[in-house]
Amino acid sequence: MADVVVLSKSIVRPDGADSNRVKIHLTPWDLFFLRSEYPQRGLLFPKPDPETDIISQLKSSLSAALNIFYPFAGRLVKTESENDETASFLVDCDGSGVRFIHASAKTVSLSDLLEPVNGIVPEFLPRFFPANGVKSCEGVSESLIAFQVTELKDGVFIAFGYNHMIADGSSFWSFFNAWSEICSAGGVDREKKFPPLLLRGWFLDGIDHPIRIPISETVLPPSSPSLLLQEKVFRFTRRNISELKSKANGEVSSGDDRKIISSLQAVAAHMWRSIIKNSDLNPEEVVYCKLLMDMRRRLNPPLDKECFGNVVGFATATTTAGEMLSNGLGWAALQINRTVGSQKDEGFRVFAEKWVKDPKIPNHVAVRNSVIVASSPWFNVYGNDFGWGKPVGVRAGPGNTSDGKLIVYPGIEEGNIEIQTCLSSHVLEKLSTDAEFLEHACVV
Repeated sequence: MADVVVLSKSIVRPDGADSNRVKIHLTPWDLFFLRSEYPQRGLLFPKPDPETDIISQLKSSLSAALNIFYPFAGRLVKTESENDETASFLVDCDGSGVRFIHASAKTVSLSDLLEPVNGIVPEFLPRFFPANGVKSCEGVSESLIAFQVTELKDGVFIAFGYNHMIADGSSFWSFFNAWSEICSAGGVDREKKFPPLLLRGWFLDGIDHPIRIPISETVLPPSSPSLLLQEKVFRFTRRNISELKSKANGEVSSGDDRKIISSLQAVAAHMWRSIIKNSDLNPEEVVYCKLLMDMRRRLNPPLDKECFGNVVGFATATTTAGEMLSNGLGWAALQINRTVGSQKDEGFRVFAEKWVKDPKIPNHVAVRNSVIVASSPWFNVYGNDFGWGKPVGVRAGPGNTSDGKLIVYPGIEEGNIEIQTCLSSHVLEKLSTDAEFLEHACVV
């Protein structure tokens, strides 16, 4: 067991004047995450020069970055109405600040995280994250983003957890990229090159804000016992990806309804099909593949791709275990391709219009026999240099952990994809020895 010692806890606030105190109204897709836990990620860095005061540098540059990405430094405001027993939420960008934890784990090496025993993500990893168990609705008192910097024997682990109602992965990584750039510049002068934050704004004509939801939907349900889950990271090399993409497209090349299967769709299909194959399901059981998608450019009119906020939707491919396994990789990839292609402005807005009439907040995004593909191989993860070197690895922490959760990231080598895979232990064990699956992937 890793000995993690908390050295200090503090609140970091934006360094600017209180000029950004705006209020941000939440959309149905924001409120959809009301009961969701903060997604958490962490980057592994080489050890800096012992003379470098990394904590002081990180906190001062974080303060400057929060002055640009000011919604993260705010708090949720919940307003209840006794007349109709409803509640509404908004984000007050009041500069309350963010939680920052400094910790030490000098018995842990980078290799313990990057090359764990049997490839299993270590059980101590959650202790390196700052927002375990925190849910979005708790943002009324919890900071909307939190950080933990843990000094290791030969490196540093910078971890974070953020409220998904405030931002999606695209917006978060824009923030993180700016923070590392400001830090590496050694001061806040670099901040001047960043344009003002472009907020998403309200784009739902015909839907009034704030959206009111039944108070009963804002109450957190009792926690349910968790399954015995384990995690491994699987790597797909550029060659693996090219082979999977070529195979998938070769299998769907005939007919007038030809689709071009993307690299990520081919990899996701390979994961989905392989997991179903090793799950021992009855042929008639329904299985799902849910993908979190950035909808900014799919709306009409499209939103600016740089706009800050949460603009993701779920695309869900559905079939049965029997149909999945009686068809090949190309067929599975085609189901994903069609589902992704069907995500358009009309469906996004119809969902919103129906949802506000009868708001339902899910307790869990995951459903039985589902694979959920989150994050993206196109996020700029390995370009973050705080001044002592670029990351040497990335890991996901606790947060909406479920059987079938796939966290996708770019590999450290350009063109690679790595997927942190969470499955029940017996399925993960079978997947890890499946020769057909491992023909195109390897355990990190």
